[in-house]
Amino acid sequence: MTGRARLSVELTEGAFRILSGERRLTIFAVRDLPNVEHPADFVIRMDEILTWDPPHEDEEISVDELQKIAAGITEECERRGLSVAFE
Repeated sequence: MTGRARLSVELTEGAFRILSGERRLTIFAVRDLPNVEHPADFVIRMDEILTWDPPHEDEEISVDELQKIAAGITEECERRGLSVAFE
């Protein structure tokens, strides 16, 4: 999106905090997928990420932004030596 701030990702206790300008998004990880050979430290359900946190809850998250969010989460996990799975 042109003119939008770069996304940044913070890992808090049990959640990821995504920052983009004045917009915020909190993503809570879920338990790992059942019967997985190599469990991930975090599992993110992408289909549940629809809008930004209040006061921007009326603003949908675009596919492009969703891809950047996933890349940012992956990068932050790799930096910390953690694994993430997207479902």
